Amino acid sequence: MNANEGSMEPWMEELLQEGAFGEGQPVKTEKQARILAAAIEVFAEKGYAGSSTSEIAQRAGVAEGTIFRHYRTKKDLLVSIVTPAMMRLMAPFVIRGFGDVLDAEHDSFEQFVRRMIDNRIAFASRNKRLFRIVAQELPFHPEMREQFKSIILTQVLSRLTTVIEKFQGAGQIAPLPAHTVARLTASALIGYVLPPNARVR
Repeated sequence: MNANEGSMEPWMEELLQEGAFGEGQPVKTEKQARILAAAIEVFAEKGYAGSSTSEIAQRAGVAEGTIFRHYRTKKDLLVSIVTPAMMRLMAPFVIRGFGDVLDAEHDSFEQFVRRMIDNRIAFASRNKRLFRIVAQELPFHPEMREQFKSIILTQVLSRLTTVIEKFQGAGQIAPLPAHTVARLTASALIGYVLPPNARVR
């Protein structure tokens, strides 16, 4: 890797170590890895609409035609980053990272929510480029919103509902439908991480 090396975030390092981006397809060359690293930088800085494959190529130190040998369009390049980030890494991170919070003992529901917020803020601070790309692009790409809902919200909500039922059993939360309380809690949590136009309803 070139100047991008050493500035990669944990999610990207893990995916490159696994040797796959987008639908499990292998990263075959160092040039392809540089293209992905450069695309992440440019998309995070300028957004998809404000980015160009020529600038990505320049940062990656490759000819623009090299990008199109690996990705048919700029959209394919974006999807090859966001899809595996959500499917192969963010969901495991959410479950692994949330696991400590979801499974721990808490004195109150308020304490539980505060720890969830602290947990996600810490995750976002370690993966700023990823969150910037997701926040910028979710409002404009319906397929990404559907992936976000199915991969992340579905998995988190199922575990969150169990925690809420426990607090309801202890009389700390009103006996509303646990799934409804879980969705409201998840929405509040997302509000601390994503801007309003990127939130998933």
